[in-house]
Amino acid sequence: MTNSDSLAGKIAVITGAAHGIGHQIARAYAAHGATVVLSDVEESAAKTAASALPGSVAVRCDVRDQTSVAELFDRAANEYGKVDIAVANAGIATVSPLLEMSFDTWRAMMSINLDGVFLTLQHAARAMIATQTAGSIITMASVTALAGVPLVGHYAAAKAGVVSLTKTAALELRPTGIRVNAILPGFAETELVTANREQYGATAGVDFDSLIRQGQGGYVSVDDVANLALFLATERSRFCTGGAFVVDGGLTASLI
Repeated sequence: MTNSDSLAGKIAVITGAAHGIGHQIARAYAAHGATVVLSDVEESAAKTAASALPGSVAVRCDVRDQTSVAELFDRAANEYGKVDIAVANAGIATVSPLLEMSFDTWRAMMSINLDGVFLTLQHAARAMIATQTAGSIITMASVTALAGVPLVGHYAAAKAGVVSLTKTAALELRPTGIRVNAILPGFAETELVTANREQYGATAGVDFDSLIRQGQGGYVSVDDVANLALFLATERSRFCTGGAFVVDGGLTASLI
């Protein structure tokens, strides 16, 4: 590990860190020396995940709740003196045709996948500015933000909002030295995808696994996403801000 790879002395806060991509990012950060605050609405799962990472702690946080998010970053800043890295990873995914989608389903998606990212970004930036920390904020978007994707219009719309929000935040925060970048994974073999692929395939009348193999050559690995999140947290990416980094095996390269 070179100095530019090291996160020694860094404090990282990750939402949705109990499972999947968030958990893998936490593991990568801890392996490179960071102290990681794993937050999740599932407190017991977050504690289990944190117990495997020496020096890490678990904090319950519901990203839909402004008070909960504020308390998360207040606790991290008070306990460790600063926040260097924040990853707005918490999210949900469901399948529904637009014409059959209830407004409650739409709002539930937006409240977590877009509102939750806004709140995480806002409170992370405030914590960094308070200690004059030129930190790195990473948002989790999706390749669905880049094109129409049937049956997940609410998810795609939220993720497109995340990309736009990230770019605006990068410009507004540039004078503070805070960098803001988005990661756009393709379809990864996570619990979220596994829980929805059967319904998606049945509703769309396709073999979901075959669709993924044809489109991106297989499922994206959580390690692939975590490695990019690691890069964006280190000094190697010091001149990267406002970026939307795709990890999709070439899926979006074929989009016209």
